[in-house]
Amino acid sequence: MADHEGLIPKHGGYRRLKSYQIAQLVYDVTVRFCDRYIERKSRTHDQMVQAARSGVQNIAEGSQASGTSKKTELKLTNVARASLEELCLDYEDYLRQRRLPQWYREDPRRAELIARRFTTADAVEEWVREKADGRHGQHGQQNGQSSLSTKSTSSTTSTDFSSSTKSTLPEIAANAALVLITVACSLLDRQLAAQAAAFENEGGFTERLYRTRTHTRKRT
Repeated sequence: MADHEGLIPKHGGYRRLKSYQIAQLVYDVTVRFCDRYIERKSRTHDQMVQAARSGVQNIAEGSQASGTSKKTELKLTNVARASLEELCLDYEDYLRQRRLPQWYREDPRRAELIARRFTTADAVEEWVREKADGRHGQHGQQNGQSSLSTKSTSSTTSTDFSSSTKSTLPEIAANAALVLITVACSLLDRQLAAQAAAFENEGGFTERLYRTRTHTRKRT
């Protein structure tokens, strides 16, 4: 261990993690989806929102805990991954129970959504509405940001669209959320693999404490 590394290495910084950013986007999208399409007083509404929130919170907590416990970091990252898997099943149940199609892996809309690299729920919502209305980028986005203001987006309701458009909105919204969850889970799988490898090669806080004390004794 290098002298400059210290007993407690740099940790936190979760806001820079791509997994955290996508999980946070999933959370924001899920809150909107549930408020719009799931009965607010239902258990499913609360479960979906809490599962999405758990994904975000556990990534952050795991990152923060990594300074003194790689084991805790691994555990919490895995909890985040499991929470998003639970959320994925809820969206799949929503589609199946309403006999709405779930997009196949080869569906071009999946690749398009991923390529857009949206960073806000506003941008995702506008994309969903474009697809439901048969429009293709009439408003345009830059750097994942919607060209509509938050105020104008939030004031737009499904009543502004035709009945056929309104009927496809929940289908596209649920599938879009599933795509984002898939991206987040893929990132977390890589993160877990990297964390496991680091723990195997470097050990945890106990091993680092032992190396630090040994190094200090040799210098005295």
